[in-house]
Amino acid sequence: MPKAYVFTQYGGPETEALVEQDRPSPGPGQLLVAVRAAGVNPVDWKQRVGYQRPGQQPRELPAVLGNEAAGVVEEIGEGVTGFQVGDEVFGNPVAGGYAQYALFPVAVTAHKPAGVSFTDAAALPVAAATAYDGVRQLALPAGATLLVTGAGGGVGVAVVQIARTDGLNVIGVAGEGKKDLVESLGAVHVPSGRDFADGVRAVAPDGVDAVYDLVGGEVLESAAELVTDRTKLITAGGKDIVEGLGGSPVVRARTAAVLDEVARLVVDGTLDPLVTQTFPLEQAADALRTVEEGHARGKVVIEVAA
Repeated sequence: MPKAYVFTQYGGPETEALVEQDRPSPGPGQLLVAVRAAGVNPVDWKQRVGYQRPGQQPRELPAVLGNEAAGVVEEIGEGVTGFQVGDEVFGNPVAGGYAQYALFPVAVTAHKPAGVSFTDAAALPVAAATAYDGVRQLALPAGATLLVTGAGGGVGVAVVQIARTDGLNVIGVAGEGKKDLVESLGAVHVPSGRDFADGVRAVAPDGVDAVYDLVGGEVLESAAELVTDRTKLITAGGKDIVEGLGGSPVVRARTAAVLDEVARLVVDGTLDPLVTQTFPLEQAADALRTVEEGHARGKVVIEVAA
């Protein structure tokens, strides 16, 4: 039977398990995909401890982990057009991507370009698409200065690259161990920590034009003090407090059109998903711990054998 990495109840890592599950069948508007790679994101472990997006129904347990994946179409559900068995695709699975098989809704599934590997494609639907949506939401003119907190993680490295392509000056806050990574993308590195705001003021004494926060909490609160126009304060990490600071959450488009666009950026060399670590499905626990403990540089991906 096919394998999947699940959490059996809400809680810590002890609730996770590699299990065997029946191969799912696609419903109307869905594709059954043989997964070749699945991206790992902070939202994965947050869902395990009970986080739900607004309006999202509680998941039936055990629930497969993972929110982005790439693979090959095996079956097509009723009413689906534009896809055929054998197509290589990537997108947001209906109910988890850390598995040998997953169901994809066609609304958030795109064809994988031939020049993009499954591993890179699996890093795009959450991380790169979130980065893209946020940079477009800010709509900054060329020459503006953007502060990115959490600049060394999976979303952060994509934000920096897309912003630099748009002609923005970028200040990236990240740990000292990620300094070389952040600077290699064309951003000015500021070490994370309690005094990071002082480091930002040292390189941008007049403040910054916008903030793209990926950390939340006290980091978001400190970053808010660095931008004069709070409408240019957005976050993917502190949605619970950002409106009280005068900012807003990143507004996600969640469309196949955005997936096509970020894939195009990869093909033309504008965007490198920067997958720095891969793990087989049997080591999904190690992959998730790497992200959950904040040790990831760039993007972590689980690779699934054909």
